[in-house]
Amino acid sequence: MQFGVFSVSDITPDPTTGRTPTEAERLQAVLRIAEKTEEVGLDVFALGEHHNPPFFSSSPTTTLAWIAARTQRLQLSTATTLITTNDPVKIAEDYAMLQHLAGGRVDLTLGRGNTGPVYPWFGQDIRQGIPLAIENYALLRRLWDEEIVDWEGKFRTPLQGFTSTPRPLDGVAPFVWHGSIRSPEIAEQAAYYGDGFFHNHIFWPADHTRRMVDFYRRRFEHYGHGDADQAIVGLGGQVFVRKNSQDAVREFRPYFDEAPVYGHGPSLEDFARETPLTVGSPQQVIDRTLGFREYVGDYQRQLFLVDHAGLPLKTVLEQLDMLGEEVVPVLRQEFAARKPAHVPDAPTHASLVAARDGKVEVTV
Repeated sequence: MQFGVFSVSDITPDPTTGRTPTEAERLQAVLRIAEKTEEVGLDVFALGEHHNPPFFSSSPTTTLAWIAARTQRLQLSTATTLITTNDPVKIAEDYAMLQHLAGGRVDLTLGRGNTGPVYPWFGQDIRQGIPLAIENYALLRRLWDEEIVDWEGKFRTPLQGFTSTPRPLDGVAPFVWHGSIRSPEIAEQAAYYGDGFFHNHIFWPADHTRRMVDFYRRRFEHYGHGDADQAIVGLGGQVFVRKNSQDAVREFRPYFDEAPVYGHGPSLEDFARETPLTVGSPQQVIDRTLGFREYVGDYQRQLFLVDHAGLPLKTVLEQLDMLGEEVVPVLRQEFAARKPAHVPDAPTHASLVAARDGKVEVTV
């Protein structure tokens, strides 16, 4: 089981001070958060991709390359790579390059994004979002798997005798998670290719997440990649943790109440009851997170959102300390004790190379 954090790269005023960080400050904060993620013993740092305010992360590969140079074992990923508005040729090249620079410590989560105006900025039509995702990923797979590609489709110019460079490290492409909150077509795509399925798991009730993951698992088995419970599943989640729940609720409430994505709506208590948001003590976070397994089954990756809504860097680093010291070690032990032997671990570059070569990758 991999544990980590993800950032959507929002630039949001701190409601307790009224101050909005600059783009430079927010970018430097994310770099420090990534370093801290490794320092406290977590496994994964993932960064989103956006091309509109109030976000800054328009080039996650640039940022992740910097982080790769400053870390030793941290798995680098994306909270979303836009498969619909990015050229799949550029995705193939950029992430193979990052894979080499990071020594294989790279995977990515493909998604369509949730901002409609981005599509025409990149010459696309949001009404074609699903067909774009399907066609572009089919091409991306071929660009990584085949050295010379002849291809023709609907949404970009044809390719003749094209070779994407650099080639994937060790001849093995980065592992792909397909991220979706509500689109069964994307879960179907993940299942068809035997890839991972990542559910954001922040704004939706448990029953919705259960249905999406269950659909992916059944289709994964249908396509012959293994039993349904062997499908590769990742979940997001949102936590705010303090030594006692009263302090956590008191401190987080102004950030929740003013957050652009869910402020001025349901109360903190109602939202926490209806969604996976957990604001409380370390034990409450542990118990709630272990409960995810009850409706999605054994899964491979758990990422927490901890740096949004204007939370200051000092507070985010304190959150990481508590996750690393008091929460994740218990979760590792408990999830490991519950996981059947036939359920795989999260794929890594080493395990994918070993599988390609017919060797058994031993997880220590």
